[in-house]
Amino acid sequence: MSAGVILICIGLYFAGLLSISWFTGKNETNEGYFIGNRQSPWFVVAFGMIGDSLSGVTFISLPGTIVSNSFAYLQLVMGYLAGYAAIALILLPVYYKLRLTSIYAYLLDRFGSASQKTGSFYFLVSRLFGAGLRLLLAVNVLQLFVFDAWGIPFPVSVALIILLMLVYTYRGGIKTLIWTDLFQSGFLLLAVVLSIWAILNQLNWSLSQAVSEIYSSRFSATFFWDWKEKNFFVKQFLSGAFITIVMTGLDQNMMQKNLSIRTLPEARKNIFAFSGIVFVVNLFFLSLGALIYIYVEKSGIQLPVDPTTLKLQTDKVFPYLAINHLGLMAALVFIVGLTAATFNSADSVLTTLTTSFCIDFLGFDTEQESTGKEVRIRHAVHAGFAILLWLCIVLSRSLNQTSILDAIFTIAAFTYGPLLGLFAFGLFTHRKVRDKFVPVLSIIPPLVSLLLYLNSEAWFGGYKFSYELLLINGLIMFFLLWLFSNRNLAIKE
Repeated sequence: MSAGVILICIGLYFAGLLSISWFTGKNETNEGYFIGNRQSPWFVVAFGMIGDSLSGVTFISLPGTIVSNSFAYLQLVMGYLAGYAAIALILLPVYYKLRLTSIYAYLLDRFGSASQKTGSFYFLVSRLFGAGLRLLLAVNVLQLFVFDAWGIPFPVSVALIILLMLVYTYRGGIKTLIWTDLFQSGFLLLAVVLSIWAILNQLNWSLSQAVSEIYSSRFSATFFWDWKEKNFFVKQFLSGAFITIVMTGLDQNMMQKNLSIRTLPEARKNIFAFSGIVFVVNLFFLSLGALIYIYVEKSGIQLPVDPTTLKLQTDKVFPYLAINHLGLMAALVFIVGLTAATFNSADSVLTTLTTSFCIDFLGFDTEQESTGKEVRIRHAVHAGFAILLWLCIVLSRSLNQTSILDAIFTIAAFTYGPLLGLFAFGLFTHRKVRDKFVPVLSIIPPLVSLLLYLNSEAWFGGYKFSYELLLINGLIMFFLLWLFSNRNLAIKE
């Protein structure tokens, strides 16, 4: 498929996003930008969050990991369900009771300004790098099949894509993103379903035959019980639960959409509906990965390898197959899905980073009418984060990761740990910490976790840390907060 055809697909898709933005971005206010006037329909938010949760990483990277991990990822997804239940039953009531726009304002109410800024800082850092890696994966594919053909350098390609995102998120904020997410999630899900259908056509299999072949293949192994390995079930389940709690429940990017829903009961419906859909959709992506490798083995196709290490480049397996071997329709479907994943994985991040910075660091009050000065500042902050995101993507391209999906969760284990400890201490104790020490204390857990990660096999008889480092990181933060609190500062019942 030519670069021109791909560019036309992207252009038509962007026109759809721009139309939604034009209708939803009228009469913008701070409350509309930051919290959607608290009028978002819960079922629209639930469906729209699918694309934001899965992003281009799941779309491109997850199918490729099947060759080495089989269905082990499903253990993590099972943990997600427990994490979503905790969000709905524990965190959402707190957020709605305080009528929060930035969830880190809870830390201000509970501990003080330094804690609020610490929580917001870790979110800003984690989301910038996380969004950068998510977008990097998608832009790499577009660079290979479109921009290289036109001689456009990678930094310019990234700048063009971020500029497109700015055009439709600059004014409307969350009010716009609720509806663009619905649009993009629909295309993302359609792409995975049609990709499975394209492979089944190539194999001349029915759906029931495909299920049987996947089940009997070497890729279907799901549960793993070697406690030393990274894919041990207990590690994966607990990691999935806590990754969900921090990357959704303690993450401004995900919770800002939830808080735009009218009432707490509706917000809970959103979370429970969303969690069920996420489980099913991840099962579809894993099945797609198994079908890809079954098809490759039957067809004798040579997959892309790293020219230096000669290792299989798993993040390029699905793109390579879709563009070169499954026909024009499959290639078009892949490009549309990739475009949906590309925009969905980063557009909301620009809005929520802006929200967190404006409220937690600049002290914006969304309950009051926005002034012209505040709107100008908000626009400048939004554009500033777009530039920072561009830098993160360009610099991250030098990373040599086997799987960007693994890199994102590893970063989350280090950066969200202090957040987990802060919120857990606030919710499950009645002690007041010495607020001024919190920024310094928050540096210690990630450093200790890094030492454990680098030396665990030597220190603990071959034990390999996985994403459970997040829990250890949070426990260390919780313990440090306990040390720097006392009963004389306890909150009155």
